[in-house]
Amino acid sequence: MELFHLERDIPFMRYARSTIYVSILFIVASIGLLATKGLNLGVDFTGGTVMEVGYPNPADVGAIRAHLTRAGYGDASVQNFGTSRDVLVRLPVKSGITSAQLSEKVLVVLKQADAAVLLKRVEFVGPQVGNELFEDGALALLVVSIGIMLYLALRFEWRFALGAIFATAHDIFIVLGAFSLFQWEFSLTVLAAVLAILGYSVNDTVVVFDRIRENFKKTRSNDVAAIMDNAKTATLSRTIITSGSTQLMVLAMLFLGGEVLYGFALALTIGIVVGTYSSVLVASPIVMWLGVSREDFIKKVEKPESGAVV
Repeated sequence: MELFHLERDIPFMRYARSTIYVSILFIVASIGLLATKGLNLGVDFTGGTVMEVGYPNPADVGAIRAHLTRAGYGDASVQNFGTSRDVLVRLPVKSGITSAQLSEKVLVVLKQADAAVLLKRVEFVGPQVGNELFEDGALALLVVSIGIMLYLALRFEWRFALGAIFATAHDIFIVLGAFSLFQWEFSLTVLAAVLAILGYSVNDTVVVFDRIRENFKKTRSNDVAAIMDNAKTATLSRTIITSGSTQLMVLAMLFLGGEVLYGFALALTIGIVVGTYSSVLVASPIVMWLGVSREDFIKKVEKPESGAVV
């Protein structure tokens, strides 16, 4: 399926130097933001109080969240848990007050809105658990990145692996930089979105790399830039269809999914945009500058030794 068919190749590689410089600028800025402002880590990572409460009827999560905000608990995370009548309330650590005291105060506030609410359980998530989750998440990112590099090195060629890893790192750093700049809450769901962006970005890049490899094998031209421009132009329609349809679904989650899905959808929204950009304008220039050529994809035929029987 194609949205359009172009007769001439778009000269993407003509702007390769500019796009790489822009990408490096964004990566450096993101690293600077992460080093200075850091991430606004949620209760999952910093620790806090987790309350599970039950209602006799389906709970209005939006109304509960608004009621807690008016009472001075605007940093509380409210979501359904299990059924529509069970609600999970997460509260960050507050200085000068214990977890038990905090849960009692919040329960009083909830009973003001609905006297029938019942407290089912209270748990305290310590900072140590949060640190372990953060470290495990960082380790997951590292392991996935190494796995992607090995896969691409085996399937294509080591230059393609480095190009894909640079493009993927570009996507992750920009997403994290945006969350650092605007101090959006970074929770486990956002971390899940970051891992999803890794897979999405690599998948898009592999499609372009596949066409580049095919072009190298079937053409006699040594103009690497022209070969890459042809591959990108040929896959542009597919890229737009895939990215556009995925983005529509993610935007639906962003605007209609509520607070629970907001961070997840926000990270994916940014990731899809920068992932599409990096697949087309970042990964391939890196591969070209590393010196890939047509000879890397042509199998060398060994000549028989003189005197040998053929």
